Amino acid sequence: MKFLLASSNPGKLREYRELAGDSAVELDSIPNFFEIPAFEESAPTFAENAAGKAIHYSRFTTETVLADDSGLVVPALDGAPGVLSARYAGPNATDEDRIHKLMGEMAGKAGNQRQARFICVTAIARQGRLLAIASDSAQGMLTEKPRGKDGFGYDPIFLFEELDRTYAELTHKQKNLHSHRGKAFRKLLSLVDKI
Repeated sequence: MKFLLASSNPGKLREYRELAGDSAVELDSIPNFFEIPAFEESAPTFAENAAGKAIHYSRFTTETVLADDSGLVVPALDGAPGVLSARYAGPNATDEDRIHKLMGEMAGKAGNQRQARFICVTAIARQGRLLAIASDSAQGMLTEKPRGKDGFGYDPIFLFEELDRTYAELTHKQKNLHSHRGKAFRKLLSLVDKI
């Protein structure tokens, strides 16, 4: 089965290809992605955004479209950045800008106040019809400063305590095994077999 990923993020495509591994799923980007009218991720939940994105982009191809919505939830910040994770520091902000803003918001917070979780909801749709949706999360702590050179987004400040490393310090294999995206995608693949 072939999935087209509804994203322009090359890091996300690489990660999904690694997650697909030896499965029967092949992943690619949506051709001419930037020529398709963009889906506005304005819903208040990850699930609504993921499903809406999958349905929207599936109307522009005959292939099955995979979309996700994921983000970092910090209870001490009332759940922020949450569904706004990618736009937390403004529409054209870089990963570094978002991390810098979050570190500023976390200044003075310690111990359990630094708890955070990544959430990912994955969805697949074909020709405007939602086929499956799955979600999962990963618990961690926010570090005082970025650590590691790999990954993207908030990976350098998300400490996966079980391995005492940030996502950006993990190997791809380790991250894919423990990450919110990896767990949600494996759930989705188990549903695909039943479609």
